[in-house]
Amino acid sequence: MQDESRFGLKTIDVEELPLKALSQQVTGSGFFIAFWLYGAVEPLIGESFFWQFSHVDTECYQQFLNEFAASNSDSLNIIQVDNGLFHKAKKLQVPENIILLFQPSYSPELNPIERVWEYLKQDLKWELFENLEHLRTKVAELLAQLTSEVAASLTSYDFILNALSVANIF
Repeated sequence: MQDESRFGLKTIDVEELPLKALSQQVTGSGFFIAFWLYGAVEPLIGESFFWQFSHVDTECYQQFLNEFAASNSDSLNIIQVDNGLFHKAKKLQVPENIILLFQPSYSPELNPIERVWEYLKQDLKWELFENLEHLRTKVAELLAQLTSEVAASLTSYDFILNALSVANIF
């Protein structure tokens, strides 16, 4: 299971401030500053692999695939992905030990890693971060605390485990 998720900070939008606050000196343009976390989780045993990037595009995805393939070089890896354009780009060179399995369009609920993103973001929703670097540090801490058991409990959907069993993979 593989996907990407955005983690970021929204700056102050002057248009959303009350009139009283506008009389004070305010800086901010209302844009969102963020980084992207690319991740893959093996649903049976909960083994996971994450990599941070500044954005989402084919080049970043290529680097993610290359790093994933190198760290899992002793196995054939079937990775379930959505239909993002960068997952299908013509210039994308999928490593030999990776097979991309495309899920149906508009069905993120079929990709169990979505539950990992929810789990990580649950711990972040009430925290305020001074800057993006503090957020990166907190996300890295949460990933370090993500055990294989927790990852497996979040991602081991019955339909996936049944498919693995029928395919005689476990």
